[in-house]
Amino acid sequence: MGTRPSASDPLTPPWPALIVSCGRRSIGTALAIKRRSAGRTSIVHIQNPRMDLRPFDLVAAPEHDGITGENVAITTGSLHGVTRAKLDDAAAHWQSRLSHLPTPRIAVLIGGSNSAYRLDAATGTRIAQELASLAHSTGAGLMVTTSRRTDPTAVAAIRAALEDAPAEIWSGDGENPYFAYLGLADRIIVTGDSVNMVSEAAATGRPVQVIHLPITGRATKFERFHRAMEDAGATRKFEGALVDWEFNALNDTLAVAQRVKDILRHKGVETPDAS
Repeated sequence: MGTRPSASDPLTPPWPALIVSCGRRSIGTALAIKRRSAGRTSIVHIQNPRMDLRPFDLVAAPEHDGITGENVAITTGSLHGVTRAKLDDAAAHWQSRLSHLPTPRIAVLIGGSNSAYRLDAATGTRIAQELASLAHSTGAGLMVTTSRRTDPTAVAAIRAALEDAPAEIWSGDGENPYFAYLGLADRIIVTGDSVNMVSEAAATGRPVQVIHLPITGRATKFERFHRAMEDAGATRKFEGALVDWEFNALNDTLAVAQRVKDILRHKGVETPDAS
């Protein structure tokens, strides 16, 4: 049930109204606080705790985790901190620095290899060649960001393939423009190796296309997630061309936040209105 509270760090009142836990290591401490508070402390656990769900006031878990219950908030993707206000602030801060790019502007979010997918130099070259061709055929400007997980050889391959394209490429040096790219984008293209990146992109209110990487391991959960996002109208597959559809912006964070507010209000805790 998780690690026991450390003897060197005793649990003492005043007890919090809410604990948000994530990961099995946090569960033991959270449940201990709830018991000592006589149930006044509410526990919201993020992701599947892989144990009896009844001790939790709410479990927020993605659909691809496959759990259900009255105290389960099923999300299509992951919870995140993307808000329109955050994106607009970042866009305003970066707008002049990206004004040289033609429109429409496409944010391109590049992840990296993991236990399910491969993103090596050859894959990076293929992706970047498709993006360069797209930019030249549509007149779009590319705002490309790699991640800490992107293999350096893939980064070099992407830079080489986009050398003559209207593209701004950020790969870790200086101020991070990630939220600015999302805020300034007319469209978003994202690699499918990260549930978080796809979920954040889908919350922007822009059409999102997903690059499906070569599968090298157990990708069952990822593939279920991508099917769920497509079924919800939030994403479409990227195969070298832009596609149009009646897309839906998804932000599971706001829905889960409202569930949490309802739980707290039921226990007499005042909370601000959801926004």
